[in-house]
Amino acid sequence: MIIPTYNERENIELIIHAVMELPEQFDLLIVDDGSPDGTGNIVKELQRKYNNDLQTRLHLMERSGKLGLGTAYIEGFKFALRNHYGYVLQIDADFSHNPNDLSRLYASVSKGENDLAVGSRYVTGVNVVNWPMGRVLMSYFASRYVRMVTGMPIHDTTAGFVCYRKEVLETIPLDSVKFVGYAFQIEMKFKTWKYGFKIDEVPIIFTDRTRGVSKMSAGIFKEAFFGVLQMTIESWFRKFERKKYQY
Repeated sequence: MIIPTYNERENIELIIHAVMELPEQFDLLIVDDGSPDGTGNIVKELQRKYNNDLQTRLHLMERSGKLGLGTAYIEGFKFALRNHYGYVLQIDADFSHNPNDLSRLYASVSKGENDLAVGSRYVTGVNVVNWPMGRVLMSYFASRYVRMVTGMPIHDTTAGFVCYRKEVLETIPLDSVKFVGYAFQIEMKFKTWKYGFKIDEVPIIFTDRTRGVSKMSAGIFKEAFFGVLQMTIESWFRKFERKKYQY
């Protein structure tokens, strides 16, 4: 399980406890971008509870500054592959994703033929709570736009709540992933699809954060809008042949 953080001291202890109490016994990696609010220090304190001589369940990767969501996940993916994890999940720290739904995402991949499970806000309608209508419409139509441009058969293309089978991350050349913000989630799904992996959408209810501050910005949406066009056009001129990368 990978959680990227930047100034999440109000949420980090609660989300770690919630993940650690799940029946699947997930290991957890926090990738913290030098949070000035002390998020990393809280994780270090909790490591005393969850780590011992027999097992290390709570890992912390501290980076020097705010380097972007996409690069945080790439570092997390490489960590997972180096340590031979069979399944890799993503979740936000702010409880917009219900930790209990992690079990459903994991089951979709581990118990079936799916290679990527997406916690989807839009596969059964619009399942978003506490967002202003403008943001709901922006998110919904952003996914519609991505689906129209790329041809991906995915309703929630921008979702950040997912579970990968390790073979997907071994196949995608992670160092070639271009986008670091909102578009990162789109690019990973697009490449998963182009390499021929099977994707499942698991319906979830998304609830806006009640603690802390959102990191969303206009620049992130700009990257996504133009990045999707560029990514799609470039894909017309290359072959997506599977081979295994080592990290």
